[in-house]
Amino acid sequence: MHLHTIDEANMNFKELAHKRYSVRSYQSIPVEEEKLIGVIEAALLAPSAVNFQPWKFVVVTEPSLLSQLHGCYHRDWFKSAPACIVAIGDHDRGWHRPTDGKDYTDMDVAIAIDHLMLAAAEVGLGTCWVCHFNAEKCAEIFNLSANFEPIAMIPIGYPLTGSAPEKKRKTFDQLVLWNHFEE
Repeated sequence: MHLHTIDEANMNFKELAHKRYSVRSYQSIPVEEEKLIGVIEAALLAPSAVNFQPWKFVVVTEPSLLSQLHGCYHRDWFKSAPACIVAIGDHDRGWHRPTDGKDYTDMDVAIAIDHLMLAAAEVGLGTCWVCHFNAEKCAEIFNLSANFEPIAMIPIGYPLTGSAPEKKRKTFDQLVLWNHFEE
């Protein structure tokens, strides 16, 4: 197997990916609007199946609305974030694979969220991907119709602590196979 030389751009991406971690304590300072716009713009650049872009992002900075979101996920650390981005999938706009009807909305939104989180890390912001929340209550807060689903809530702000904890990852050999599959 021939290994290609890692160029500077790839190294920078790997450093950024390593820098991003799930932040669970935030400073109380508000996040600048231009930084919030920047991370959303990164999300909007994400690829999606057939380029349908079946997503909406609600940026929440208003304290009374944040308080309502806190009712969807009962963790004290979640309340420390000065902002939250709610990623919403539109299942009517998502691509569905013709052979079996598989809906790619969740996958498309997940890719966009990943872009958003990496962009946030690049500008010194912390995020955490929150999936274990009351999606029905969240949908009620925003008065969503049935085709719209809150996929994730992403608290965002300046981390209280400065560096990422050590990441626990399986090894390359445990997860990567060449030219065959085995369990």
